[in-house]
Amino acid sequence: MVTSRSAACGANTRSGLRGLYAITPDWADTRRLITVSEAILAGGCRILQYRNKSASDCHRQEQGVALRGLTRRFDALLIINDDADLALFTEADGAHLGEEDGELAAARARMGRGAILGASCYQSLDLARRLAKSAARAGADYLAFGSFFASPTKPLARRADPALLNAARREFGLPVCAIGGITLDNAASLLAAGADMLAVISALYDAADPQRATERFIQLFEDNTP
Repeated sequence: MVTSRSAACGANTRSGLRGLYAITPDWADTRRLITVSEAILAGGCRILQYRNKSASDCHRQEQGVALRGLTRRFDALLIINDDADLALFTEADGAHLGEEDGELAAARARMGRGAILGASCYQSLDLARRLAKSAARAGADYLAFGSFFASPTKPLARRADPALLNAARREFGLPVCAIGGITLDNAASLLAAGADMLAVISALYDAADPQRATERFIQLFEDNTP
């Protein structure tokens, strides 16, 4: 079951999802992960995705539960990457699914209408159109596009055209998230192109001062608010 807090968040996801979207790196050291995530949340980030492709199921559960407690303390959303079962186990606010991570409709049926579901659309409006049909059946709450810049996490990922962001917003009426190599130097261009959320890994978790880096990203959103 999703928590009552998750249900409340889900009720307004399509109109209210905006801002910095921190994504965790594949760190085995849980203490380090929590320490840096805490600094990012202290800097004002209110959307955190747990993503760890290399850990065991047991380790992912341990880290996910720890992050759930941390995000509750900061009244932030916790999204689990690729794993609806883990999202349910940790009582997260939702899950983010890639193209090969299962059907949105099945995840929605398992997690309930209150959960937040995001979907990766990569560089494709055609894929977004297919996913948007699921959204009409209470599928996706937001659509993610990328990679927009060279990414240390996915160095071989194909590049996306920033024009996708405004096109997707106009066509689907859902919040759109930009991902891939986003830094303080290039983030403003994606906000200008129509991104509602900026998904960031390295520029936060590898920053010398993660809290300060978070504050600077959030200032970009404030500077780009109409």
